[in-house]
Amino acid sequence: MGGETRADVFCEMGLMYAAGRGCAVDLVAAHKWLNIAAIKGSDRAASLRADLSNAMTKMQLAQALREAREWMTMH
Repeated sequence: MGGETRADVFCEMGLMYAAGRGCAVDLVAAHKWLNIAAIKGSDRAASLRADLSNAMTKMQLAQALREAREWMTMH
């Protein structure tokens, strides 16, 4: 993957959903992918995730964390 780690790919997916690049803006999906990227070692994703969290409701955050946890247990 040309030097890109899986964490970088997950970070890019998070940014895609956060900015609505080629898709609808989805803060829950963005947080989920940034969270997964952060867990896999991306400091950039961890920073972006923290910024994004400030724009989300508690319910959105809870859903994003639940979806990330479910994804991590499946993969």
